[in-house]
Amino acid sequence: MSRIGKAPVKVPQGVDVKLNGQTVTAKGKLGEGSFTVVDDVSVEITDGVITLAPRGESRRARNMWGTSRTQVNNLVQGVATGFTEELEINGVGYRAAVQGKDLVLALGYTHDIKYPIPAGVTMKTEKPTSISITGANKQQIGQIAAEIRAFRPPEPYKGKGVKYVSETIVRKEGKKK
Repeated sequence: MSRIGKAPVKVPQGVDVKLNGQTVTAKGKLGEGSFTVVDDVSVEITDGVITLAPRGESRRARNMWGTSRTQVNNLVQGVATGFTEELEINGVGYRAAVQGKDLVLALGYTHDIKYPIPAGVTMKTEKPTSISITGANKQQIGQIAAEIRAFRPPEPYKGKGVKYVSETIVRKEGKKK
């Protein structure tokens, strides 16, 4: 039995959730989103609570039960409060700045990297060495953070590069004489 799947999804105030067949649509202050639940999982909305249950005892139904519940929860939480991912830049001369609809990164290459900011996502650079990515879609926020980190991943000797704030870089010892 899925412990995650058993937990009901509570719909917070200010979020409007509708069910059309297998498609769950949520509308909140941060936008609108939808997720189509697989046919092996049934969805019910009653009194501001979304419950999911497997249809049958097949392996796929049990596998998709917890996954679908998490996706629906992320959808509801995203339109209500949103998600944030923090990145940190370490290195001499490495910096980031938001210019118009682009994130401009100086990461030690001969040219600056211009990363276009997608619709529905906001980026802030409080300091030149920190990037804050905010939006309603958790998957999109994580993907953007991973793409930015991939421009210059942290290296193990000096720790230079782009890393998540919560990430710990395992350092290596340098050459010895």
